[in-house]
Amino acid sequence: MRHQPAPRAPLAPLRSRSSSAASAAMNCARAVAACCLWRLRTGRLQPLSAYGRRISVRFCSSGMTLDNINREAVDRIIRVDHAGEYGANRIYAGQMAVLGRTSVGPVIQKMWDQEKDHLKKFNELMVAFRVRPTILMPFWNVVGFALGAGTALLGKEGAMACTVAVEESIAHHYNNQIRTLMEKEPEKYEELLQVIRKFRDEELEHHDIGLEHDAELAPAYTVLKSIIQAGCRVAIYLSERL
Repeated sequence: MRHQPAPRAPLAPLRSRSSSAASAAMNCARAVAACCLWRLRTGRLQPLSAYGRRISVRFCSSGMTLDNINREAVDRIIRVDHAGEYGANRIYAGQMAVLGRTSVGPVIQKMWDQEKDHLKKFNELMVAFRVRPTILMPFWNVVGFALGAGTALLGKEGAMACTVAVEESIAHHYNNQIRTLMEKEPEKYEELLQVIRKFRDEELEHHDIGLEHDAELAPAYTVLKSIIQAGCRVAIYLSERL
């Protein structure tokens, strides 16, 4: 008598399960696509992270969105201010490397901590408004540190002379930006104006601290200040455009 093979299990249930899984996946994909399409149609700003989304909501509350601002003007402002605050951080880092253990170290550290807050804020704005950084960032990294360390090697007075020159230049630049935004529907840019005004006032405080700590006693103070400020003007011009 020949052995009869056992009957195979029916395939219908397996096919049914596969069909159900595929159908669920397709439904999920359709839902995600519909959500994305709705966002595109409504023109809502969608940053790449939850961190950026929180920033966007905060600035959109003041009427400042990607759709209703002068993108060229805002891009240039945020890009150059980000570069300037980055450069200032590198200058103070260079000064601390030389003078961090001296009596003036805590004074420099306090100013540096404020500059770190400035840079953090502009990092947020770069994300919120999708602004690319200047291509010169690696250059400002090296030049900023070298300027800070080099002037600190002249002593406390040299470091403070550098602070006076740089902070005076930055404050002047911030004033120019405030005037520009005030001419372009200031109520729309109010929150950005508040940021710039606050940072300008803190830069002026650093300027005054430098004068209080004998900046004007630095060797060839007038010449040194003029050279540093000429470099700042070049840095601002390039960072706005590149």
